[in-house]
Amino acid sequence: MNKEVQAHETPEHDIHERIDHGAERIKQATSEAVATSKEKFSRAADHLEEGLHRATDKAAGAANRTSDKVADAKERGRAAMDQAKDRADEWLDEVRDYVREKPVQAVAIALGAGWLLGRILRR
Repeated sequence: MNKEVQAHETPEHDIHERIDHGAERIKQATSEAVATSKEKFSRAADHLEEGLHRATDKAAGAANRTSDKVADAKERGRAAMDQAKDRADEWLDEVRDYVREKPVQAVAIALGAGWLLGRILRR
């Protein structure tokens, strides 16, 4: 009977060992898969991070260039406005001088211009 007990324990024991061995292989394969996935995801994350940093640097550079262009355009606009204002002041001074020197002619020109403007606006 001792042999029968040993005969029955041996196959069950083998099955348990095979199950345990299979479980260990699955655990090892799972650990390897996770480690590989972590490495792949880590590389992908690093690549994504580098790409985002490059894109951010490009966007910041474009924003800086745009800001510089806006400041330059603003300065040119200010210079053009100052120049136009100076021209208008000069023209106004010339008109004042003309009116002081020739008041009758200035009134006649003003009446003529008013009459002409009235005719144009009636249409």
